[in-house]
Amino acid sequence: MAKGELKKRLSLVDLSLLGIGSMIGSGWLYAALNSSGYAGGNTGWAWTLGAVIVLLIGLVSAELSAAIPRAGGFVRYPNYSHGNVVGFVIGVSSLLAYTSTAGVEVEAVRQYALYWWPALGQSDGNPTTLGFAVQIGLLVIFFLLNYWSVSVFGRVNTLITTFKFIVPSITIVTLLLYFNSANLQVPPAPPGGAHGVFTSLTGAGIVFAYLGFRQAVDFASEAKNPQRNVPIAICIAIAVSFIIYLALQYAFMGAVPSDVLSTHGWAGLKAIFQSPYADLARSLGLMWLINLILVDAVISPAGTGNIYLASAARVLFALARNGHLWKSAGEVDEKSGVPRGALWLALILSIAWTLPSEFQVWGGLIGAVTSATVFTYMPGPVTLAAFRTHLPDLQRPFRLPMAAVLSPLSFVASTLLIYWSGWSVNEILIPIFIVAWVGYALLSRKSPTYKQDIACSWWLLAYYIAMLILSKIGTFDGLNLLNTPLDMIIVTLVALICYYWGAKTSIPKPIIVEE
Repeated sequence: MAKGELKKRLSLVDLSLLGIGSMIGSGWLYAALNSSGYAGGNTGWAWTLGAVIVLLIGLVSAELSAAIPRAGGFVRYPNYSHGNVVGFVIGVSSLLAYTSTAGVEVEAVRQYALYWWPALGQSDGNPTTLGFAVQIGLLVIFFLLNYWSVSVFGRVNTLITTFKFIVPSITIVTLLLYFNSANLQVPPAPPGGAHGVFTSLTGAGIVFAYLGFRQAVDFASEAKNPQRNVPIAICIAIAVSFIIYLALQYAFMGAVPSDVLSTHGWAGLKAIFQSPYADLARSLGLMWLINLILVDAVISPAGTGNIYLASAARVLFALARNGHLWKSAGEVDEKSGVPRGALWLALILSIAWTLPSEFQVWGGLIGAVTSATVFTYMPGPVTLAAFRTHLPDLQRPFRLPMAAVLSPLSFVASTLLIYWSGWSVNEILIPIFIVAWVGYALLSRKSPTYKQDIACSWWLLAYYIAMLILSKIGTFDGLNLLNTPLDMIIVTLVALICYYWGAKTSIPKPIIVEE
């Protein structure tokens, strides 16, 4: 394997479709049903708030990636601004999020394929030997699509994403023909209101449906004119996904038969709509739409899994370039321009996530680690503030307007998302990150930058501990010792303290490695 360079072959269209393809995955098949159960007719506000929050995070990422295009940029930037301890911990969260998502998506493909091929699954939902082989086979196919060339990967993703765009569009138009506005007046299950909106942001997967925007950042080193195209691709991906998801939400809610809704309520629909859009189409007598949705239900997660396997390789590549993995994972095949060593490791880790639960070391984590992505966004605003202070002359093709306001606001928004994820998620994830911080700090004492790395990372450890405590005593799956809105006021104050603390204690002279 030669130590070559990543090839700049991805156009603006490729980058935009990478983001859209990640967002319009298997999530669109369930988000409308789940969010209506939490927020009812107010769920449109949840989709809007989610888009605004992710756009804030995306604009921060746009400045960083346009100024410093790097593969796996979300892992590289914290390392540049705050050293190895922070970079390693953020790398751990990215590794968990990406490798697990690729594995979970192929499991979704197998589960949807059971409609045509029952031999893939057992009665309890676990894969048969054949089903497990199919899951591994899909990951190997994704691996091969990525192995030969990034341009081949880009062309395949364009075709799949086009199909993924067509099916939701047909579904929207068809269901709107059955739209009943009275459905929107039916209240959700208690508590509903603002609490229901906030809960649906994470509990129904709304925000996480938008998080695929980061693909433009992860592939920035392989983009043509990344200084211009990465920020534009981020905005396009978020805008297009917002329009599609909002239209799907209201098309679904308006088309539910009124007698079914009055009998079961929004929350009760989960018991009778196992495959929401397909079951809704069945209740309306639209057999052709059922088959179309079920075909897409196989193709959509497959396309998303393909993207996330490629992205996982870039994250592992970035970890190696930071010095946190062996060197071969940070090398690029000169002919193809693909980090093949990192891609092999991504394949192995993704297969591990598909193992039957009794063989999974991390079996109990699968439900949580797919939410770990949001933890990788949290340091971005702090890094932006650090670079604005210490690298004032850095060329910034895209400059975040009103950064003094929007950057801390983005950090607060990320922190609220973590809090809204609830104790059931945070009790698993945050201790992992605390252990990663402590473990790296203990094992890296011989590093020449040890004192600086520790001094620049105390804010992150304090942040994790504070969020763990607040999540435990809070109102989202916690002990309810704090009332709303007091809980969110305290979370906001903690976020602002850690934001300015982190910006103040960043590396005075960041060293940006040229690649």
